[in-house]
Amino acid sequence: MASPGSASRTSFGEAAYHEFYHDDFEPRSHYRPLWEHIRRAGQSLLSEKRREAHWTLRTDGVTFTVYGDEDEGIERVWPLDLLPRIIPAAEWAPLEAGLKQRLRALNAFLADLYGPQRVLKDGVVPPELVYRGKDFRREIHGIVPPLGVYVHVAGIDLVRDENGRYLVLEDNLRTPSGVSYMIENRIVERRTLPEFFARYRVRRVEHYPALLLQALRELSPRGKENAVVVLLTPGIYNSAYFEHTFLAREMGVELAEGRDLVVEDDVVLLKTTSGLQRVDVLYRRIDDDYLDPLCFRPDSTLGVAGVINAWRAGNVAIVNAPGTGIADDKAVYPYVPALIRYYLAETPILENVPTYRMTVPEERAYVLDHLHDVVVKAVSESGGYGMLMGPASTKALRADFAKRIEENPRGYIAQPVIPLSRHLCHLDGELESRHIDLRPFVIQGEDIHVVPGGLTRVALNKGSLVVNSSQGGGSKDTWVLADAESDR
Repeated sequence: MASPGSASRTSFGEAAYHEFYHDDFEPRSHYRPLWEHIRRAGQSLLSEKRREAHWTLRTDGVTFTVYGDEDEGIERVWPLDLLPRIIPAAEWAPLEAGLKQRLRALNAFLADLYGPQRVLKDGVVPPELVYRGKDFRREIHGIVPPLGVYVHVAGIDLVRDENGRYLVLEDNLRTPSGVSYMIENRIVERRTLPEFFARYRVRRVEHYPALLLQALRELSPRGKENAVVVLLTPGIYNSAYFEHTFLAREMGVELAEGRDLVVEDDVVLLKTTSGLQRVDVLYRRIDDDYLDPLCFRPDSTLGVAGVINAWRAGNVAIVNAPGTGIADDKAVYPYVPALIRYYLAETPILENVPTYRMTVPEERAYVLDHLHDVVVKAVSESGGYGMLMGPASTKALRADFAKRIEENPRGYIAQPVIPLSRHLCHLDGELESRHIDLRPFVIQGEDIHVVPGGLTRVALNKGSLVVNSSQGGGSKDTWVLADAESDR
């Protein structure tokens, strides 16, 4: 089977919206100061700065792990393209509003789903779609989390279509990652390219750990003033371990593995050199399946036995709450606009990418007849895996996916191929255009905060639409301008 990376090298570049250029390669107004500086300084300076940035990332240990066929991790330096993505204030405002709206609706959906289930009784979402979802957790039905909120940290992926319209590609609500790289990108850019920043008023992203810590403390059953917060990690072999250590350090909280915690009388305790210390909030970066062997997978050695009972008793907050995965299930995703209307009585500010539901016979039949024109995604996969990129696929691969869809319609969705927007990148001493997306991060405690920016991911391979770092993708610093005055 062809890999998703190789299967995604298509010829959508000409149709894609260009973030940097207008027609005839004229920079958009908010990029002109940057472009003029590049023209004066020359590309040789960019090459020198690129080497400096790479060395800084390597020296600071900013890495990620790629796993091969035998699950052997290869640690690599985080790939950063120096040219920033710039978003004017007027462009960012509706994105921020749309992200807040979406998170409110998704949290209302989860509270209903694990409570009265009105959404199922009213037929807004098909009950069988939920009940057959592997991330719907019957074990937690009836548990009301602190503030009634299930998702406190979300990373919602956005793309721009050929007309420049922002669309939601995916909701990441379980243990969304990438925020540490967003911050490290900014730190390295400020250090390497101070002259670029001098020309713009860029809103900061470095305060994310403080916002997150504030939201976590607000969930403490013993009050936020002296709340004890612990970040629960699967350990050093996890691909996001750099981020776990980064966030624990920046928030000033303990980084712990499951073996460092114990539950006694429905209270979570941290083992320390001075004895057991009560834990109020557990920011877990472990999937539901491995969180509690008494409740989920009994063979898990990564989690904490009894932690779900402690959560049920109200003695600890778990972030994000168990069971959130059903709300970012790709088969539920097509219904999110309807959830916004149902729970909020509002028109969705951000639209979804058009999506075909394989559980609907008419839509499934259309997709099976047009596999060469669509992208098919397995609902249980992420990171660019389990995909069929129709226009670049082989006849044998399409036949294989057709069989999979027929055997398990609930397991797949399909979408038209969106020609992701392009941005100028500095690669191997040359300026070239590559496809990008955007993952903004949203935090909900007593209030909802959207960090102004996010992680812009780049498909570094020419012609590729796959931006995931595990498959050759890179990143850019994302600058949200402070006000209309900066939108020059």
